Amino acid sequence: MLPSHIAIIPDGNRRWAKKNKVSVPFAYERGIEHIGDVLKWCRKRRIRKLSMWGFSTENFRRDRKEVGNLFGLFSKKLSEGLKEDYKKYKVRVRFLGRLGDLPKDIVEKMHKVERETAKNDKYELCLLLAYGGRQEILDAVNKAISKGLSRVDEKAFSSLLYTGGVSDPDLVIRTSGEMRTSGFLPWQSAYSEYYFSKKLWPDFGLRDFDFALAEYARRKRKFGR
Repeated sequence: MLPSHIAIIPDGNRRWAKKNKVSVPFAYERGIEHIGDVLKWCRKRRIRKLSMWGFSTENFRRDRKEVGNLFGLFSKKLSEGLKEDYKKYKVRVRFLGRLGDLPKDIVEKMHKVERETAKNDKYELCLLLAYGGRQEILDAVNKAISKGLSRVDEKAFSSLLYTGGVSDPDLVIRTSGEMRTSGFLPWQSAYSEYYFSKKLWPDFGLRDFDFALAEYARRKRKFGR
């Protein structure tokens, strides 16, 4: 059985840059372009939903120049590159996270991409930017308070998250050999299956993707039953 929704922590771009003696911006560009490859793999295997972690709330603490270069790359790809993949694969794109913390021009381009792809209903790509799992839960709690809610159930609380209306991931993949979740979708992944790959994100290929799918198919999901 294949998962309906895969979420990926694409880790290892900077280590890939060091390993291959290339610049970090080049590695990040390679990593962003790799999303198009994964969309193609998902389409071939009829996996209809893909979520990718692109930038965490903690990433704001990195070197200012590195963060600035990454934002510049986001802006460039939104204007030129990834939109073509969205059109080609007829994917609906959603950007989730504390988007107000990002540069205004990037947010405007994100909203434009969302509008242009809103009618695509066969495949969906969720890009999590300025995202942190603990912050998401805190923001949801504060949203409930601001609405005057004195009590919420799981369904109501889920609707208050950045991912409100998006199904929980069946499979979460993390690349680069790190064996932790780093606060990625803590509420949503409570019953997700996890697969940790040793490959650095730019080196994560179709064969590695299929290994993850095969491992998922071997597992029996009980959901506490």
